[in-house]
Amino acid sequence: MNTRLSFLGSYLGRKSSQVILEKILVYVLLVTMGILFIFPLFWMAVTSLKDEAQLYIPEPKIIPNPLVWANYKEAWEKIPFALYMRNTTIITLSSVFLAVLSTSLVAFGFARINFKGRNFLFSLLLASMILPGMVQIIPRYFIWNWLHFLDTWIPLILPRALAGGFFVFLMRQFYRTLPMELDDAAAIDGCSYFRIWWNIMLPLTKSALTVVALFTFMQVWNDFFDPLIYLTTDSKKTLALGLRFFQGQFGADVHLLMAASTLVLLPCLVIFLFAQKYFIKGIAMSGIKG
Repeated sequence: MNTRLSFLGSYLGRKSSQVILEKILVYVLLVTMGILFIFPLFWMAVTSLKDEAQLYIPEPKIIPNPLVWANYKEAWEKIPFALYMRNTTIITLSSVFLAVLSTSLVAFGFARINFKGRNFLFSLLLASMILPGMVQIIPRYFIWNWLHFLDTWIPLILPRALAGGFFVFLMRQFYRTLPMELDDAAAIDGCSYFRIWWNIMLPLTKSALTVVALFTFMQVWNDFFDPLIYLTTDSKKTLALGLRFFQGQFGADVHLLMAASTLVLLPCLVIFLFAQKYFIKGIAMSGIKG
């Protein structure tokens, strides 16, 4: 009996040590990957606070001394940053609003309403994700040209009102986690499908809507290709184009270029940090049901 207890204690001790070792290895791997991913941001931030002399010394310091905060003011004044930021903010917020509204409405139809051909249409929507974006460039350009919308913000904003396949799939999965009894109770009370969606579903899907809003914000705020194609007037251009112009004109001033890049990136970082709780919750709950 004592031999058995001793063997069991030895086995449990080895098992516990193995679990602890696995956890340590996982944490080491996560910390290492985290450092690798955050290092470019760290390098950009510290370089933006150096003066020109600190960039080319034989042994550059990790933390600049002194910290040159005036780089941000100088970078801001080199090009019309305020104008580009206003343009980008208007385009991005409009796109986020349209994407959230259209995606939630379309996904509600696919998840909560039974109609003929629903599965076929949903499969067709998902199949559209396979079509490469490069294939769509020329047709889209000709369409906007035919509609006389070139050199306007409409080609940058209006497509967000057409719910994308990935976002619809994400929202549909989230809707399917909610009990159908909510719809039945609302229908008994005389609610239409629109009121069920607006009054019941939207408040319950804030986490998933936050995911859609964050992804859309990141895509539109950092979009360089579409503004490059459709916009020609300087007063209508966005931050991505402004940053490229800054690089072309003042690329030799690396510290100012990093300051300008930090200014462009900062809103994305701030919004993601404040919304990450809802972002993680939305992603997790969207995968509960297949």
